[in-house]
Amino acid sequence: MTKVYPTASAALEGLLRDDMLIAAGGFGLCGIPELLIGAIRASGVKGLTVASNNAGVDGFGLGQLLETRQVKKMISSYVGENAEFMRQYLSGELELEFNPQGTLAERMRAGGAGMKAWKADPSGNLMFRKTARNFNVPAATCGRICVAEVEEIVPLGSLDPDKIHLPGIYVHRLLQGSHEKRIEQRTVRKREVA
Repeated sequence: MTKVYPTASAALEGLLRDDMLIAAGGFGLCGIPELLIGAIRASGVKGLTVASNNAGVDGFGLGQLLETRQVKKMISSYVGENAEFMRQYLSGELELEFNPQGTLAERMRAGGAGMKAWKADPSGNLMFRKTARNFNVPAATCGRICVAEVEEIVPLGSLDPDKIHLPGIYVHRLLQGSHEKRIEQRTVRKREVA
């Protein structure tokens, strides 16, 4: 049985339902499952509880699901870059459970589906890059089903076993896709002349 699916909607087929809990990987906008979030939005499921480090930004990441009112509750450690999140929370439309980052990561680890990796083989062995490692491994291991969105699928046996961050035993479905590289906010200070 193959773990590789051709589209995000195919990778999520039969998994989505109203009022489900989804654990989404990523740290800020790094390592988020962009295509899977789009497929969740297109599916129309509602009443979702989403456990994620953050709530995306307006119009991108999990912010897309907030725009369409598909999320009823966020379990997060940071939500400061999303005006729609703020509006819904302050008006009482959205529940929020704040957790310190370490507590959220430990709850996920101890514990849902959806994450993004840098590289995978067809068996689902995954490698992450940089800060994407922070929440993706806990998000992958806390749910009953793990759907991983990856940038590259390489031939079986080509990943160095010592560099695999998540063994394929945790991954049930794989989706390869290209991703937009965004940062939440960039603040630059003018350099002082010496």
